[in-house]
Amino acid sequence: MVDIRLETFINLCKIGNYTKTAEYMHITQPAVSQHIKFLEEYYGGKLFYYEGKTLKLTERGEILHKYAVTSRADSNKLRSLLLDKEIMARHLIFGATLSIGEFVCPKILTALLTEHPEIHVTIPVQNTENLLSKLREGEIDFALIEGYFDKSKYGYKLMSKEEFIGVCGSDCRLAGKVCTINDLCSERLIIRERGSGTREIFEQFLREQSQSINIFEKISEIGNMNVIKSLVSENHGITFLYKAAAQKELSSGKLQELKISDMNIIREFNLVYLRGSIFSNEYKTWLDYFIGARRT
Repeated sequence: MVDIRLETFINLCKIGNYTKTAEYMHITQPAVSQHIKFLEEYYGGKLFYYEGKTLKLTERGEILHKYAVTSRADSNKLRSLLLDKEIMARHLIFGATLSIGEFVCPKILTALLTEHPEIHVTIPVQNTENLLSKLREGEIDFALIEGYFDKSKYGYKLMSKEEFIGVCGSDCRLAGKVCTINDLCSERLIIRERGSGTREIFEQFLREQSQSINIFEKISEIGNMNVIKSLVSENHGITFLYKAAAQKELSSGKLQELKISDMNIIREFNLVYLRGSIFSNEYKTWLDYFIGARRT
């Protein structure tokens, strides 16, 4: 159980307004102010300051926020374990980003449910931003994340390093030819939605080339990688994804790897959890299991 004053602090960090925090918690605004004053006196300094009309965390507040969020998530997990130890011991709750959910999780789940048919598994498959939010709120225990996240704010352990490539259909004019990113501008780019790991990686690559996604004349955003691969294999455009996610289609010849001379991207897949969690060793054990399952 998290102290009500820390709960107030967490909510104020999220909402950014004393009055709205009081309304959200069904308490008075003076009560919110008293809770924050107590914490500032207890921890020896200011936790917030105003930048114009925007409420900001001080450095001391940032440190407390990391602790408070982790403490609340651990408290919720511990309460669930103690309330029904038998059920929760068999319930695994973790998130996965979209590409990992589509081409990594099936193999992991096959091994897991074969070896442990009694286990209950819940896996929200969402973009990085949503999963990190769920992690902070204690809705999932950990997340398997592709691409970028702030490593200074979370605990993490490497699962694998994956090659990130461009692909086209077998009849594409550039199939089998060496090209540059500028040679692709007239092709239709079929890409994931904003906030997805694969899109962020590709846009980061473009920024490093002093370019943006707007160099493409035609862009289609689709939230499902299987649909994207199908469209590309039928020569409706090109896309960028992890090579492992298209290994089956590349082997069969339905997709062709684009030989882009100025593109060499290797990205990490990480298991991410709240830094300082008392369950971190348990999460690392799960990661070792997942790595082994992918190799079988």
